[in-house]
Amino acid sequence: MRKIYGVEPSGSGEPEDSVRLDHDQRNRRRMVYTTDAGRPILLDMMRPVHLRDGDLLRIEDGSLVRVDAVPEALIEIHSHSTAEMVRIAWHLGNRHLPTQLLPGDDGGTLRIRHDHVIAEMVLGLGGHCHEMLAPFDPEGGAYEGGGGHGHHHHDHDHDHGRAHG
Repeated sequence: MRKIYGVEPSGSGEPEDSVRLDHDQRNRRRMVYTTDAGRPILLDMMRPVHLRDGDLLRIEDGSLVRVDAVPEALIEIHSHSTAEMVRIAWHLGNRHLPTQLLPGDDGGTLRIRHDHVIAEMVLGLGGHCHEMLAPFDPEGGAYEGGGGHGHHHHDHDHDHGRAHG
């Protein structure tokens, strides 16, 4: 099986293949992906990586595979004021919900995975919810480091002397 040894930003070369992944699949340390051409590739990094739409996976043979983020069922949240949006964001954070932050002059927009209970809470806090299908790329956690998007370049051709699990 071909192994992924690095992650590069979009535009670093011409991909030969692609792999379609949801948010959970784009945040892994070790996983076998199947490309659109049906070929398995192994992600096996020292730490979890956060792959974004358009990132390129460098395969051990030098080829590149593009990451395509698949649309997921989301709720886009808007509010009438920045104060309302801050209050809503606090409640989402208090529930440890992965949240995507989108800037804007009107206080911005938040995206979360679709959840009708949370949508009702947002409405009760004065927000507005719009259901949508879109790629989900929430903010990284406070302990993730590097602002939530640290690409991990990794040469991993040495033997650890043990099986990975």
